[in-house]
Amino acid sequence: MTQITQISGRIFEKMLTNAGVEEFNGAQGRILYVLWQEDDISIVELSRKTSLAKTTLTSMLERMEQANLIKRVSDQMDKRKIRISLTDTARKLNDEYNKISQEMNDVYYADFSEAEVRAFEKDLQKILSNLIEKEQKL
Repeated sequence: MTQITQISGRIFEKMLTNAGVEEFNGAQGRILYVLWQEDDISIVELSRKTSLAKTTLTSMLERMEQANLIKRVSDQMDKRKIRISLTDTARKLNDEYNKISQEMNDVYYADFSEAEVRAFEKDLQKILSNLIEKEQKL
């Protein structure tokens, strides 16, 4: 699992570079992906959805804000909470990111039949559910 994560991360980074996407790296892409699905969320929610620790997330968000990819805004209901939103710059990168993500899926599933892909993803979902259940018990 670790090897797959490391190698796929390197390939994804190269694909971003080859596509001329220099505004963010693969790790920041994880954050952007979540925000493209649901914009304007709290740091706590972003941390949960990306599986990144708040401390890691905070430093990454600082760099992303400096790169004009996200903005941090105080929550209107609770000024102590910070909400994270996409900038127009980041919104414009969504299509290119999706294209590269699809290319990665093509790499992952090369030589798999549709049935094999469905079965594999079902098994992965089961593993994910098991992990979430265990995490909630700890």
